[in-house]
Amino acid sequence: MGFPILSVITWSPFVSALIIMAFARHRPTLVRMTGVVGSSLSLVLSILLYFKYDHVANGFQFHEFLPLVPSMGINYNLAVDGWGLVLTLLTAIILFAGSFASWTVKTRGQEFYALLLLLSTGVFGVFASLDLFVFFLFYEIAVLPMYLLIAIWGSTGEVKPEGMFGWAFKRVGVGTKEYAAMKLTLYLLLGSAFILVGMLALYTAAGSTSFSFLDLQKVKFDPQLQSWVFLFFYVGFGVLAGIFPFHTWSPDGHASAPTAVSMLHAGVLMKLGAYGVLRLGFGLTPDGAVQWAWLVGAIACVNIVYGALSAMSQKDLKYVVAYSSVSHMGVVMLGMATLTEQGINGSVFQMIAHGIMTGLFFALVGLVYEKAHSREIFKMGGFATMMPGISTAFAIGGFSSLGLPATAGFVAEFLTFIGAWQSAHSWWLIPGVLGAFFTSIYVLRVVKQIFYGAKSTDPHFQDLPDAKGTEWVAIVVLVCILVLFGVLPNLMLGPIDTTTVPLLVKMGVMR
Repeated sequence: MGFPILSVITWSPFVSALIIMAFARHRPTLVRMTGVVGSSLSLVLSILLYFKYDHVANGFQFHEFLPLVPSMGINYNLAVDGWGLVLTLLTAIILFAGSFASWTVKTRGQEFYALLLLLSTGVFGVFASLDLFVFFLFYEIAVLPMYLLIAIWGSTGEVKPEGMFGWAFKRVGVGTKEYAAMKLTLYLLLGSAFILVGMLALYTAAGSTSFSFLDLQKVKFDPQLQSWVFLFFYVGFGVLAGIFPFHTWSPDGHASAPTAVSMLHAGVLMKLGAYGVLRLGFGLTPDGAVQWAWLVGAIACVNIVYGALSAMSQKDLKYVVAYSSVSHMGVVMLGMATLTEQGINGSVFQMIAHGIMTGLFFALVGLVYEKAHSREIFKMGGFATMMPGISTAFAIGGFSSLGLPATAGFVAEFLTFIGAWQSAHSWWLIPGVLGAFFTSIYVLRVVKQIFYGAKSTDPHFQDLPDAKGTEWVAIVVLVCILVLFGVLPNLMLGPIDTTTVPLLVKMGVMR
């Protein structure tokens, strides 16, 4: 066995969290530096992993194996293919940027960084695990720390209790960080129940001898079993991916979460849901995926248009980005529903593009709020003269969001739309293009109003500083990667395609 690169990538954030909790109490600088070192190690090794991956051999590589409960077929079994490779790199990039975006956390920074790093270990583990039982454990580690991160370090926004259900909104505390944290946790736990039932159903049907993805993939399950298990995986993972109508936890969670948590939440965690549908739903229940692809695509179309229209109606900057994530995750789900090579490649590429873009957006929103102490779009204005760096980065992120050529967002949407046109439901292209059109409206409106519109007369907004010091790290890294993947998309599409083609061949939709 060679160097366990996947284990080091996965567990280095966890070890950093232990070091922070053991030695860094009341030493903020040591807390920050330990967090940055842990995230940097994962990033460097993820880049090394990318260059060492054999594109010709493709398939799962860098295997690591350790028996845990042999009698039940539970093993610590790690490996990555093209999808896992690029999503591991995405996680490392967002974690690295988030470590610097958290530099200004002043309240209980020790616990904040420890939980953030613990969450990241869960995400890395999900993308690398080949054992479904261990996969599920990592999945829970990835989502449960969100409750504490939002409930303790989150922010409470004002949501006026209007309409016929205004009394209910007021009683449950809509807009508060405690409400957002509890809502997120309950939704995701509900989704986890569906996932666990689906996994156990396949494990039992296969003879209860192994939880290995590779072993289960060889079993030809009964089509009727595949049908309902796929639906369980789709709903269970789809809750985290923000599918309609189980998306409502997402905008509240995004709006209340602190900056780095929002970056990981939208940039990586929502991708766990889409990855789960693609890896387990399409990989283990291919007949069920083909049977229900029309439903996945139809709901994705609703997500795209509904999310974009909802983003257009928001007055809070964070809610705009939050609802845009619902819309863009619809593009991810639409791509996989097309059952075409271009569509699924576009789906995975959109996970990358949206992860980088939304990580950048939330980093910038956090900076704007920290300096202006406001997220109300129509109260701000003319910030570009005071914040040229932040305004330029926000515009580039916005251009990627609306699909401007030479940005990663364009490549993802272009491939997805081609896949939609080639699919059995070519009308899916219409809501997809409409979503892109609506996105251009709300993105350009926000950019114009906050940065390039008439300067606000509010005395609080007259002398605001641009980004400085460590605040530049996340901005520069994410902007450069957004453009790099837009100009050289094959850096990601190469490894992605090595996994997509064998899947489609196995599903019988490609020869």
